[in-house]
Amino acid sequence: MSLKVVILTVTGVLIAYGANRYYGQSSGEHSNETTTMEDYKNAKSVYDFTVKDSHGADVSLETYRGKVLLIVNIASKCGLTKGNYAELTELAEKYADKEFKILSFPCDQFGGQMPEKDGEEMVCHLRSAKANVGDVFAKIKVNGDEADPLYKYLKHKQGGILGDSIKWNFSKFLVNKDGQPVDRYAPTTSPSSIVKDIEKLLAA
Repeated sequence: MSLKVVILTVTGVLIAYGANRYYGQSSGEHSNETTTMEDYKNAKSVYDFTVKDSHGADVSLETYRGKVLLIVNIASKCGLTKGNYAELTELAEKYADKEFKILSFPCDQFGGQMPEKDGEEMVCHLRSAKANVGDVFAKIKVNGDEADPLYKYLKHKQGGILGDSIKWNFSKFLVNKDGQPVDRYAPTTSPSSIVKDIEKLLAA
């Protein structure tokens, strides 16, 4: 198999998982697989990334320029689901008229705890759970070689205490109005406990 075929295969896998590439360079400019996988390190902010919504349409994160963002990997069957869904909903409603947005990325990488499919099944699940968790995107991976480039970037900018990898469902990243990741919270950190951090960024 030629190197060119390997590159196309890897790219295809990423897209299939809703992993959305950083557009700092066109795909034709990538000389090898390593360069392709390292593009996230060249990003200036989260605005350099394009992601897929739950129905497969491209969404440039440039759309969120000037907003404070809370980015979280969600799951439906986790022991942390009920509390996080409730508190994320409270945050979404509390700051509905402010420059704040929650970006939720379903992830089935931890214990198979997000079995719902993208699209209508995901919409129905969240509606049934009465969960307003902001804008919901396509299901992704957050760890490993097939991790979404956005998450590679977030982990690169805000490493964890015990390594960069995401430890479980409901890990959280706080992004300021300039698109810079400024803080990272463990899965067990409740959304309500970071209100003061959100408000500080909103006031900046």
